[in-house]
Parts: sequence; structure tokens; C-alpha cells
Amino acid sequence: MRKIFRFLLIAFLFTGCSATVESRLDSVRNNYMTGTPDTNFEEKNNLDLLITADALFHHDDISNADKAYEIFNKKNPDIANNKSMLREAAALVGGANVNDYKPYMMDGLFVSYYQLWAALLDGRYNDARVIINQSYARQQDMSRAYQDLIESNQTKINKNSEVYNTIKNENSVWTAYRDIMNPALMYLSGIYFLGVGEFSDAKTYLKRANGMAPENEFIIQDLKLAENNKKPENTVWVFIEDSFAPKLTEKRISVPVASKNGVTTVTIAISEPQCLNEYIKFDKAKKLADVDAMFMTEYNEYRLNDALRAFTSAASRVVLQNSMYNSRSDAAPLLGIVSTLYSEFTNNAEVRTWATLPKTISVMRFINNKSGLIELKSSGSVIKRVTIPTIGNHLVYVRTTPNGFDIKTTKLN
Repeated sequence: MRKIFRFLLIAFLFTGCSATVESRLDSVRNNYMTGTPDTNFEEKNNLDLLITADALFHHDDISNADKAYEIFNKKNPDIANNKSMLREAAALVGGANVNDYKPYMMDGLFVSYYQLWAALLDGRYNDARVIINQSYARQQDMSRAYQDLIESNQTKINKNSEVYNTIKNENSVWTAYRDIMNPALMYLSGIYFLGVGEFSDAKTYLKRANGMAPENEFIIQDLKLAENNKKPENTVWVFIEDSFAPKLTEKRISVPVASKNGVTTVTIAISEPQCLNEYIKFDKAKKLADVDAMFMTEYNEYRLNDALRAFTSAASRVVLQNSMYNSRSDAAPLLGIVSTLYSEFTNNAEVRTWATLPKTISVMRFINNKSGLIELKSSGSVIKRVTIPTIGNHLVYVRTTPNGFDIKTTKLN
């Protein structure tokens, strides 16, 4: 008896409440780019590490931001194949939030994207080259892992068709890419090689970016330069990040399950995405990366996998409750109540995401008019003026939030 209560107590203590997690991440979004970021990030968990690195980046502490991203990389050397029997067992016993945040593969690509920006802003062009090469290898690994995830889910679907049909119908309203990708990372990589005159590599990355965002006229212009072995002259690229990627909330669905007492309906907790609104549409900006679609590409499969795991866990808890209620012990009613409470406390959905990722990444491309000033307009009105040198190629990074703008500029060598 004591062992049972000790086990249940441990489960309660380590189980995270999804509503609490949602509230905390809402607070992170609402207070984005305000306050002073924490530089003591050595021992932070995965999610806090990503959010802290992002905050440091936007507060122009590029060095510490890069260190935090690198710590994340070392903690997660193989995001694409981050599988663990112990992790799965813990989730089955204690619920979705009992483990450290498992990064999406998309998170890993965004870490590379921001590390590339950090290197370019610091003028570390050799580091930029290394990051680009590593990021492409990572994206290839992720593409293979994504296909494996799809195949793995397919083997589970026939046994749990009720869960599958529910999730499939709900996911059908979302737009998703066919594969794991980050067009912004590919385009920024192509611009880097174009700027340093390495036209073969420039063509490779710009063709990849064009395949991911085929209607973006700016990518096409740069690809033509690369194909003609021409470096850009007095060109300015403005990358604009707006709003936030989807937030996740907890939702409960009922699914029938067979038990000794006949068919029983169990309730499982699953996550549900909510699309957030854009803040500003800039004149002449062309969409480069739809982060909502990037997120849903991967999320569709993980949501199904989590729902199937939750269903398996819920079915096992039905057996636990029945055995406790039907035991011949004098404490049977109490055991039944405790097992019911245990089921409720550990029935939670994974609602954690890298909350500060943008909703969209757009790009503008200008020929420098040598005025030393770029005007960012929305519906004809000037929203922001950016000062740049009058000669040379330059990159401009813009992040828009309800709390203001983060604008960074750097010369493209």
C-alpha cells in the first residue's frame, strides 16, 4: 500500500499542468522584448534556453545569445532522432509535461538561422560558412527522420482508427509544407555565398530557396545573378519577422475503449493549435517563410503520435482503476479514488513550444539609393526609418512585436 501511494505521490509531483504552461508562455509573448534577459543560462532546460537565447539576441547581446544557442545544440546533438524509451515510459506514467521539452525539428533549423544572423552581425564570415554547412546536413537528417515518423505513425493507425480519424479531420484545415524546411535559412545562406562571390554554392542554396518559395521575385533576381556569376552591387536585403507562430492549448476528446466491464469511454488530452494574427503588413515585402506552415508540417505527425500515446496510457489507467475498485481489499474504494485522481492529474497535453518564434518571415530587396535611409512603409505610411551606409551590400534584420521593433544592420562582405 505504501509503495502505491509513494508512486502516485511522485507522479503528482512531476506532472505539469498544461493550463499553467499555457499561461506562462502567454506571458512570454505579451512581455516580449521587455525587461532584461537572464545571462545565467548554463543549467536551463531546453525551452527556457531557447527563449533566453532569443531574448539575448533581441537585446543585442549577440555573444551570449550565440553561447546559449550552442549550449542548446550540445544538449540536443540529434534532434531528428531524439527517441528514448525512458522518455516514452515517463510520458505514459506521468503525462506529457513530465519530461524536459522535446524540441521540434523546426526549432533546430531556427537555431541555425539565428546563429547565422549572429555570425553575420559579428562579421564572423568563416563561422557563417560552418553554420550553413552544418545546417544543411541537419536539414537533410531531419527530412529523413520526418519520413520515418510518418511511417511509424502509419503502423499504429489501424489499431487506433478512432483516434486517427479525429486528429486527421482536425488537422486538415491547416496548411503545411510537404517536408521539413526553412526557406529563410536557405535564402540567407544563398545571399551569403552570393555576396562573397562563391557562385556555385550561391546557386545551390538559392535554387533550394526558390523551390521552397517559388513565387518570391527577390530570390529569382539573386538566382539570376548567381547563374551569371555576378555579385550584387549596393543591394540591401531586409528580412522581416512578424507576430508569433501558433500557440498550443489543451483540448479533451472522448474515445471508446474496451474493458472487462464492456466498452468504456475515456477522455484524453490533446493539444490544439491556435493561429495568431499578424501585426503589420509592409509594402513591397514578399513572404519568404510561412512559419505557421512550417510548424504544422511537423506538428501534424507529432500530434497524432502524442494522441496515440495518450490513448494507450488512458486505456491502461482504465484497467488500473477497475482493478483497484474491484479489489477485495477494505481500502478498495480509497484505492479507486486515488487511481482516478492519478488518471486526471497525469492526463495532460504537450502545449510547450518555442513561443517567441515569428508567424511569418518576409523579405524586401532594394538597390541602395545612397541616401543612407530606408523607409519601411505599411499602406503607404512610414512605420520605421532605418539608417544604413550609402555604399555596399547590406543586410537588415527587423522583428516586429506589440512592444516595438528590433532592427539590426550589417555589411555583407
